[in-house]
Amino acid sequence: MDLLDRDCILAELTEAARAALHRLEVHPILDSTNRYLMAGAQAEWPSGVVCLAEQQTAGRGRQGRSWLTPFGASLACSLLWRFALHPAALSGLSLATGIAVARALQNAGVAEVGLKWPNDVWWRERKLGGILLESGGASGDFYVVAGIGVNVSLPRQEAAIIDQPWVDLQEILVGESIARNSLVARLISELLETFLHFAQGGFADLAAEWARFDQVKGRRVSLHLPNATVVGIARGVDATGALLLETADGEIKPYIGGEISLRVEA
Repeated sequence: MDLLDRDCILAELTEAARAALHRLEVHPILDSTNRYLMAGAQAEWPSGVVCLAEQQTAGRGRQGRSWLTPFGASLACSLLWRFALHPAALSGLSLATGIAVARALQNAGVAEVGLKWPNDVWWRERKLGGILLESGGASGDFYVVAGIGVNVSLPRQEAAIIDQPWVDLQEILVGESIARNSLVARLISELLETFLHFAQGGFADLAAEWARFDQVKGRRVSLHLPNATVVGIARGVDATGALLLETADGEIKPYIGGEISLRVEA
């Protein structure tokens, strides 16, 4: 088993990422890397702390869903970042995080990696990874914890509880060895550099790159809102990261992530 090694990961970070990283922690077991860093944020930990865990006992996805993280079988990574910006200026950050993950996977040899708005990492329409952003603080000292989970080699018996089509790197890269430390180093480097870039220019500069990975543009989708369901054709995203949905009357309306769930219609 290729266990995570802090020194190996640090040695493979890009120079820019190494400069932006405040601290890297690698834990054998945590309840949740996001929960751990949220507590750290409230304890005034600085920007640039990254936390990894071989296993999560209470990993979480969006909307309260659980996230399966058996020991050594996936990547569970969270980043704490502080922004001297109004929270409204951070619209699109979850999409930017997705771009960072997709870049890292693509550079590691994962062809056909894509993104399903707002925060799923897909491979041939099966879920390879997911993103959960949590936040707190006040304007001018606002913090975000970005959690990323990527399936590496899930035990089939344990994965039977997953309620949607999924895939792991072991299946995608069949016959190839998966160097988890190198992959994590790529992931952390992309995350840190993307967050640095986002702090300067927001999502607008990344919207064109999102289009390169977008798996739902031009397809009929249903958006499940807290109190309604809307159906239409996905027309990409705008400069804030909002999904553009064309309804039956031809109107195109933006929808911001939040508690929206998107499903691709057959």
